[in-house]
Formats: sequence, C-alpha cells, structure tokens
Amino acid sequence: MSDNRGVSDSTTGNPRPDLDRPEPLKPTQVSIRRAPKLGVFLILGAMLGLIVTLFLTGLYPAEAGVGFATLFGYFALYGVPAGVVLGAIVGLIFDRISRRNAGTVTVQHEVVEGPPLEGELED
Repeated sequence: MSDNRGVSDSTTGNPRPDLDRPEPLKPTQVSIRRAPKLGVFLILGAMLGLIVTLFLTGLYPAEAGVGFATLFGYFALYGVPAGVVLGAIVGLIFDRISRRNAGTVTVQHEVVEGPPLEGELED
C-alpha cells in the first residue's frame, strides 16, 4: 500500500486531498430550537382518549345483554383515535411555536485527533 499524501492525481493532475487530515470548514450559521417529541403527544393523546371513553361509558348504564366491557371496547375504537389526533394537533402547535423561538448561532467544525491506537504508526 502506498502513501498518497501530497501526490497529484495522474488522470487530472489535480492534487488529491489529504484524507487523513481534513481541512477545517468555514464558520456556518445554524438554527437551534427545542423540538417537541411528537410520539409523546400521540401516546398521551391515546391515553387521554381512553380515559375520557372510560368516563363517558361509565356515566350511562349499560344494557344487560351487552355489558360494560363490550360497550367500553366499542367506544374505545372511536375515543383512542380521536385522542391520538388531538395529541398530534397539540404537538404540531408546540412544534410551530418552537420554530418561532429558534435561535441562530455560528458554529465551526474542529478536527480533534486522538492518541494513536495500538499498532498504529505515528507520523
């Protein structure tokens, strides 16, 4: 294996970049914000929908032939997805608010070389 540092490319004549030591990049402007986790809002919405369904099902007496558990399960098919949709809407509203409050900072890429590994030759 040969060392290609500082050697020009034979096809174009251009010097090859030093792949072991990348050049530092120019400072860049980036946006930083605290983004809410949408999955948490979906799960909380589903649990809220389940609790509201349980509460509303318990308000009215169930028929003897149907039973409370069957009635609760049936209405949970509507309550849980409604809670998920409500949680998604609230999460998206918080996401929109966090975009407005985003800050801009300047960052610069740094290259940090660690100590050589065992069996690796130093330059």
